[in-house]
Amino acid sequence: MNTQTVLERRPKPLSTALYRHPKGRLASLLTLPMTWLVGVYILSLALLLITAFWTTDPFTSRVKPGFTLENFQQLFSVPAYFATAMRTLGIALAVTVICAVFSVPLAVFMVKIAGPRLRALLAVLVTLPLWAGYLVKIIAMRLVWTENGFFNWSLSPVGVEGPGFGVVAVILTLVYLWFPYMAIPVYAAVSQIPANLFDASSDLGASGFRTIRTVVAPLLLPSLIAGSVFTFSLSLGDYIAAMYVGGSTQMIGSIIAQNINLNPPLAAAFSVVPIVLVVIYLAAVRRTGALNNL
Repeated sequence: MNTQTVLERRPKPLSTALYRHPKGRLASLLTLPMTWLVGVYILSLALLLITAFWTTDPFTSRVKPGFTLENFQQLFSVPAYFATAMRTLGIALAVTVICAVFSVPLAVFMVKIAGPRLRALLAVLVTLPLWAGYLVKIIAMRLVWTENGFFNWSLSPVGVEGPGFGVVAVILTLVYLWFPYMAIPVYAAVSQIPANLFDASSDLGASGFRTIRTVVAPLLLPSLIAGSVFTFSLSLGDYIAAMYVGGSTQMIGSIIAQNINLNPPLAAAFSVVPIVLVVIYLAAVRRTGALNNL
């Protein structure tokens, strides 16, 4: 038996088999992620939606399978639930707008004005919130907004007092938490804008603010949309911030956490609200055509 025959009879490597069968290669790449996506994520959402139509026995607190729209009706008929949903939507929009307003001039300054050392320092400061744990950041912000906290201590000489625990503190805390998710894509987009556009705008007499508004902002729209998806959706689902710095302020997550053991169907129905709001937001953004450039 010659060497060539021995080599032909040896088992072929898996990589060679996958190379010769493109469909098998594609299936091997997609099996695990699709199993996670369909078997865990989508299945969990389906079970959540099914549970939202069930009922809870008021005497035994046991969940009874069935079909009822009472849980969804309560979201609109109970004023506290509807007000909480609208408050959460307003907080999420406010956080998104504030992050966008601050990220654009910061990115322009870092790319076009700041030197290498200052740019590196600003990059560290922007991403610094990502280095610590979520709960650590929340507790740190709670210490900032307390009556004797850092904010009141630092500004008391000029007679300025902090907002205290409430909606404003929740918004500022969420901005602190999610700002990197807006600033990073905006910075990456600004760094790709040709410098001659800034020079041309300056030669035509445009001020710095007008250059940002008429030249930079339209080019940054896809990155702003990408960042807003994170800030908007993450703010909608947050409730730990409201628990620690919101005082009596409640968000959608607060209602879900309160009812997860007492009334799981109602908690499941309320969990559908952020999903619907995010879908509506993405649909509205898609109509603008901004997602086509992502």
